[in-house]
Amino acid sequence: MAESDQTVFDALCDHTRQTATLASIESVLGWDERTQMPSANAEYRAEQMTLLSGMIHQRNTDPRVGDWLAQLAESPLAAEPHSDTAATIRVLQRKFEKQKKLPQALVEELTRTAVMGQQTWQAAREKDDYAQFCPIVEKMFELKRQQADALGHDGCRYDALLDDFEPEESTENVDRVLRSLREELVPLVAAIAESSRRPPLELLKRRYPIETQQSFGREVATQIGFDFARGRLDESAHPFCNGLGPHDTRITTRYDEHFMPSALFGTMHEAGHGIYDQGLRTEWYGLPPGSYISLGIHESQSRMWENQVGRSEAFWRHFFPHAQRAFPEALADAARDEFYFAINNVEPSLIRVEADEATYNLHILIRFELELALIEGELKPADAPAAWNEKYREYLGIEPKNDAEGILQDIHWSFGAVGYFPTYSLGNLYAAQFFEKADEQLGGLADQFARGEFAPLRQWLQAQIHERGECYTAAELVREVTGDDLSHDALMRHLRGKLVPLYDLS
Repeated sequence: MAESDQTVFDALCDHTRQTATLASIESVLGWDERTQMPSANAEYRAEQMTLLSGMIHQRNTDPRVGDWLAQLAESPLAAEPHSDTAATIRVLQRKFEKQKKLPQALVEELTRTAVMGQQTWQAAREKDDYAQFCPIVEKMFELKRQQADALGHDGCRYDALLDDFEPEESTENVDRVLRSLREELVPLVAAIAESSRRPPLELLKRRYPIETQQSFGREVATQIGFDFARGRLDESAHPFCNGLGPHDTRITTRYDEHFMPSALFGTMHEAGHGIYDQGLRTEWYGLPPGSYISLGIHESQSRMWENQVGRSEAFWRHFFPHAQRAFPEALADAARDEFYFAINNVEPSLIRVEADEATYNLHILIRFELELALIEGELKPADAPAAWNEKYREYLGIEPKNDAEGILQDIHWSFGAVGYFPTYSLGNLYAAQFFEKADEQLGGLADQFARGEFAPLRQWLQAQIHERGECYTAAELVREVTGDDLSHDALMRHLRGKLVPLYDLS
């Protein structure tokens, strides 16, 4: 007699949860590698994580999983598309079909190369030595080509890699959306460049003691809703967020004593990621209803807290007096309006993570186009720094003085995150649409922010986005929450609404 559908579903969930436990152990090792681990341990850490990745792959492709999913696909548990059970069956089926196409040897080699790659990247960045990093780029893109071909595609390898981060999205659609955004962004940035108004940027370059930045950043993260009983904040070469378990979310930032926004907005950005992780349903941890939908949706949460909230005038009506008390040497004689204008400065810059809202997506277009060329073999890794510099001249009118502030600034290629960069821009688009709807439904967020009330927005996001897990695709969620398909219109309304008055544009 065949087992009941519920018994099979429970077996599937138990197996998947155990696999998630192994994956969380791998995540702990990854966090430690990027924050605490002695660099001399890189090779042994690579072996540790390679062993774990192989074990995880074996469990993900266990033939029993295929049998369980085959029975459940036609069961009543899969009948309601957006239910917890149906989402679990649908998403795990999709992941199983993908994972079983990948040879275990390739999975293990990708993990090994990623660990060594991150260590090599950090050393190369510190020394401004792309030649040291170039062999990793060559090897990683070759492995990613193998991965794309193993997964299968319709002539565009990038589709297979993008799907790892933004399930069911296509390169063609991403290209269309980003270029539509670019068509409206470029004239706005040009108009700002011609404006005679300029913010007092020297305010941001005064001395902000790092110890005080740490305490102030922690205060801000706490007030917007990051739970330090279930997470922590550390320092790393490249800011990131890593969910290590249902009650363990690690975020990092980096500090510059003479540029406070780097750490503050980095902290708010990563705290936004952390708030999403902490808002997932813990009883479904490791399963689709307790997992994030896509990196684009995840990025929408971080960008919203960083930009729509953290760079808003209302936010600083509440927090500027706190900042003046924390940094009296730097801000005692500063006016709030001047500070607000300075943190919303629009100017082409070299560093993506410190770019303003208006030019940020041009940084993403550059990386997106280079990744496409590299994965298709149209651009050789050795020629990538020159191509990078040329695109910065073309898109932003500036050029890096060295590779450390150019092609070596991002960690992503070192650990094989090819297809990741477009999710940043998708996140900006999703964030603007979600924020508009939240503002409408919550009756005006600006007054709440000015009073230091951030819980209503956080609770709205938790109910509308976080707790839904993977029960919807990203495209479905946007329609469900906002009533519209993904569009650049809301982001452009947000940018114009802020920047037109700041720069006195007609």
